Amino acid sequence: MLRQFIGANRRCAKAMAAKWPGVFGAPSPSYLQSIKHRIDHIIDTESPDSVLEAGGVDRPMIARSDRFTFIGVDIDERPDCSVLYDEFIVQSIEDPLQKEVGMVLSFTLMEHVPNNAKAVKSMFESLKPGGTTHHYIPSKHHPYSLALRAVGPMLQKKLIPHLRPGAEDVTGYPTFFDHCTPGQMERLFKKQGFTDVEVRPYYRANDYFAFFLPLYVAVSLFENLCKAVGLRAFASGFTLHARKPATLAS
Repeated sequence: MLRQFIGANRRCAKAMAAKWPGVFGAPSPSYLQSIKHRIDHIIDTESPDSVLEAGGVDRPMIARSDRFTFIGVDIDERPDCSVLYDEFIVQSIEDPLQKEVGMVLSFTLMEHVPNNAKAVKSMFESLKPGGTTHHYIPSKHHPYSLALRAVGPMLQKKLIPHLRPGAEDVTGYPTFFDHCTPGQMERLFKKQGFTDVEVRPYYRANDYFAFFLPLYVAVSLFENLCKAVGLRAFASGFTLHARKPATLAS
């Protein structure tokens, strides 16, 4: 009965998104399309010889290429990692990286990091002068992020098969949301010494609430209001791009 109820709600939410995409639909381009476009542009124009993706494990954001050495970093390792990367390192992004690379990436990683000041420092120190870093980070004040922290990872794993079937392998990890707002993360990167810090908020994570239509509608309207008045702190997430100066101040 519960599965049928949730299924009916999800179908209604999908129909509403199709009929009124400006209110309920996903943004175009999506945050994933936007960040991948920026990464592809930097690879095409600046030709970094090495790219490090943190937190990608066996689902990296980009593909291995003969144009650069592709290095993966994660606290977990799975069998496909040896195929997906040229090199894979098992460690936290908070710890110093014994690598010097031209680009550092992450996608939905930093909300899972207990101390992002240490993570940003590690990334800065691993980048070559002039190197770039690119991230998508869920924002901690969105209703979904608040719900994650209230429920906790153990209960999440029990609920996900019912509320979001098919997402069991990509959700349910512990979250901390340390510095995970557009403003806080922007300041953290600038304080570390990054320049050209660019943050773009996104406001669409209503699909997480499609299991119950009234909640889906309420969150959608909240997201649209926040976007209209520019409340970045309540975004569903944000992309962040930054560069390590080519010459460091003495």
